[in-house]
Amino acid sequence: MVRGRGRKPFESSLVKDPEKTAETCVQLTEAEMVRKARAILDEYLHLQDTKEARICVGELNYPSLNHVFVSECINQVLERSTVSRRHTGLLLHDLVKNSIITDKQYVQGLNSVLVYAEDMAIDIPKIYQYFGELISPMVQDGSVPLSFLKEACQPLKELGKAGILVAEILHDASDREGNKKVGYLWRKSGLKWSDFVPEDQVTQFLKEKKLEFIIREDITPTTPTVRLTLERIKDNLQDLVEKKEVRNEKIFDWIEAFLDDFTTKDKKFIRALMTAVCSSAISGRGNRAKIDATRIVARGVILQKYLDHQVEFELQALYALQALVHKLEHPPGVLRTIFDTLYDEDIISEDAFNQWEASKDPVEQEGKGVAMKQVFQFFTWLREADDEVDS
Repeated sequence: MVRGRGRKPFESSLVKDPEKTAETCVQLTEAEMVRKARAILDEYLHLQDTKEARICVGELNYPSLNHVFVSECINQVLERSTVSRRHTGLLLHDLVKNSIITDKQYVQGLNSVLVYAEDMAIDIPKIYQYFGELISPMVQDGSVPLSFLKEACQPLKELGKAGILVAEILHDASDREGNKKVGYLWRKSGLKWSDFVPEDQVTQFLKEKKLEFIIREDITPTTPTVRLTLERIKDNLQDLVEKKEVRNEKIFDWIEAFLDDFTTKDKKFIRALMTAVCSSAISGRGNRAKIDATRIVARGVILQKYLDHQVEFELQALYALQALVHKLEHPPGVLRTIFDTLYDEDIISEDAFNQWEASKDPVEQEGKGVAMKQVFQFFTWLREADDEVDS
């Protein structure tokens, strides 16, 4: 999914009278809820304004059809991009977390789609992976107990697919949060693997799906006791990120094991992480350099987690990128490709890009002039889109 340029505030006309609070004030049919769900979701995926989307769903104020909203959102993005599925999952998590939709309504809507999963698998071989990407955002901060999975996967248990779906959910969550945190949340939930897989097959299933970390007590999140030097952090990040076979969850686990929160919020760490991710996508230097943007996309969730959509962190990341391309002798097209990728994957905000462009910080001027020339068209694109929105 590519975000729209020049985004403007969310303007909802879905509810004519937000003062009405009783469900009976506005009689919604199921078809109308489907239409409204599509409109809200489309706006949300375009603008990515969770707060405004939450307000719009709340204004619908028709709890008896909330499950329809959930099922329609899921249906709309199942065959779209991974980014769209994960963002939709994040929206649904936010709605449940803030009690706009109850966990029971969420499960009801999810179940109404999951009952057709096996039929969908005929035309969509990766259907369980896609469901995993949609559901995994529920596994992040403990605000939604993982116990919901038992009821959510009920339609798949008789088909022998419940364990497969849970495995996809947990692996996707681990890619974003790390093995330790996900394992801790699982053990805290009181769930048993025999809830999803025949008891005599659990051990083999966990081994085949590489999920042994879920039940290991020795990987509970801990506070690092040894402080690493910046050079050691850089070397380890570079080594982990460069290897394609290293899953994001392993990188999260390393960061959690060796770095405390103070360190991960330090600009030096942000720069080191950004440098490691972007340099892993570049081979060669100067005119011979090549860029593989898919490497950045693959590690995007790591950048998103630690940049945390904070403009000050994003700006430090852009300074690190500027220094990297300067070191590589400003390879043609590389910086523009990375800028496009960072924007489209919702890693760097438009505000941060604009602050980087306008920055006069004397410490950050090395290579800035050449870099600006390479991304001139990128900023022209942003401004033209802003003009279109304002006109």
